[in-house]
Amino acid sequence: MSTPRAYFDDLYRNNDDPWRYRTSEYERRKRELLLASLPREHYASGFEPACSNGELSALLARRCARLRICDISQQAVAQARERLANARGVTIDARAVPDEWPAGEFDLIVLSELAYYLSPAATMTLAERAWASLADDGAIVACHWRHPFDGKLQSAEDVHAIFHSAFDAMRVVRHEEADFLLDVWSKDGRSVAQREGIA
Repeated sequence: MSTPRAYFDDLYRNNDDPWRYRTSEYERRKRELLLASLPREHYASGFEPACSNGELSALLARRCARLRICDISQQAVAQARERLANARGVTIDARAVPDEWPAGEFDLIVLSELAYYLSPAATMTLAERAWASLADDGAIVACHWRHPFDGKLQSAEDVHAIFHSAFDAMRVVRHEEADFLLDVWSKDGRSVAQREGIA
């Protein structure tokens, strides 16, 4: 079982920024840490499911020549379209992952604040579909809140353990603090310094 679409529709019906992505210092700092953890400065094709109102997407769009984003909630998609109206190379649609995973190959996949709404089986399916669509030089980023809340079906630790078991890749970043976990897996396994040829 996974959290139903109606749960998210109700959240956005009552509040256009239910997680305070626009106003929270915590959320701003977390976005900056996530962006600083990316192994490369630029990507050809990125994918961010569960984009919410597009606050992180707007920053990812600056790093990706093409960026595909989606959300299960039509209200969230409408807000993301407004937020990214002037962004180039961005495709936005309503879809539920992992069942409606898009076709194509990506060299950056960002799974942020998503998988604990899924069952363990659905999380494994998500991981498998992400891995299958990841380019040979690609990276997968996962970031999840550690505290309990209504609607949470798994812990951040459980979600990231499933990802780590499913990805045939090196974990090149591991950031852990009281509020969230952040991991980055890379298919080629090189650090930033190794990519630059200085290590």
